[in-house]
Amino acid sequence: MAITRDKKNTLVAEMSDVLQDAKMTVFAQYQGLSVADIQELRTAAREAGVTIRVIKNRLVRVALASNDTYKDTDTSALTGQLLYAISTEDEVAPAQVLSKFAKTHPALVFVGAFSGEGATLSAEEVKSLAGLPSKNQLIGEVVAQLLSPVHDVTNALSGNLHALLDGVSAKATN
Repeated sequence: MAITRDKKNTLVAEMSDVLQDAKMTVFAQYQGLSVADIQELRTAAREAGVTIRVIKNRLVRVALASNDTYKDTDTSALTGQLLYAISTEDEVAPAQVLSKFAKTHPALVFVGAFSGEGATLSAEEVKSLAGLPSKNQLIGEVVAQLLSPVHDVTNALSGNLHALLDGVSAKATN
């Protein structure tokens, strides 16, 4: 059944709004996945703050063309049945969600991505992004590195205090 022009305009407007705020949009082929598999993917994506959209490529091209950031983006890779994983919070979350899902569902194949700056990324670049830690993990690692000297000094001082107390208590018992 064909989609009405009003519905198409609504879908294009929604996709344009989503792309406006998107930090990363990953697209992948999903041919061979069941409806239950797609629902499982949507659930996992929602938990990670990622939105999964299945929309006609032609409508996505129109949404990209209407957006100043993406109007010059190469859309030649948008062929076949594609789903779009979009995140407005984390640059690598869409790639990580799809990569994790693809490990148990090999029918899902990366095609590419659009960065928040309008650049087109290849499937190989998306796979390498999926291997990166998330933004929160990186922040945690930096904080741990910054606090490491503080912990070292605290441990050294407490060790010296324990040695002093042991010496004092040994003298007191004599």
